[in-house]
Amino acid sequence: MGNSNSPLTSITKKVIMALVGLFLISFLVVHLAINLTLLIPDSGREIFTKAAHFMGTNPVIKVFEIILIAGFITHIFIGVVLQLKNWRSRPQHYKVKSNSQLSFFSKYMIHTGVLIFIFMSLHILDFYYKAKFTDVIPMINVDGTEYHDLGFLIIEKFKSLKYLIIYLVAFVFLGFHLNHAFQSAFQSLGLNHSKYTPFIKKLGLIVSIVLPLGFTILPLVIYFSN
Repeated sequence: MGNSNSPLTSITKKVIMALVGLFLISFLVVHLAINLTLLIPDSGREIFTKAAHFMGTNPVIKVFEIILIAGFITHIFIGVVLQLKNWRSRPQHYKVKSNSQLSFFSKYMIHTGVLIFIFMSLHILDFYYKAKFTDVIPMINVDGTEYHDLGFLIIEKFKSLKYLIIYLVAFVFLGFHLNHAFQSAFQSLGLNHSKYTPFIKKLGLIVSIVLPLGFTILPLVIYFSN
């Protein structure tokens, strides 16, 4: 009975992981759009400050914030569970043989995922925690209203070569992770067909390049302009 149920359990986990993964990608798109407002000449700092304040105080966004954190944890947990199950279910000789047939990106999904998790944990401590629970961030006046100057925190961080390198390396790993994860998510959802799978693969490649590249533009501009 347990064995007959296990395929359904695995499929369900993969579907949940796929849905959460696509949700996390949508968050990255929004996060990137807000980050890039800092590059707008003259008014970028004020636009970013208002956007960050809205994202941090709007009740609806705060609910999504909880969902996002829960989704991130769920994504990591299910990924680890599925990977451990795969490792246990494959004899050693089968693993060696099958690995040669897998893409570079699919081989190291769990590894890049763990590295991204470590980076995100440090990133949350550096930005989210300081913004929410400390008073180290100065205030900025925008149109007569006082806001926490989150742009100041970002600019100060990316003046550091050490932090810049860590950030760039983390997003290289994110690109590797997204390259396989995007198309894998659609496959897990059953959207795998000769007509549109090639398009999904191409779109996944674009996403895995554009998103990390977009996130690296801001720190590079900040570092080399100071």
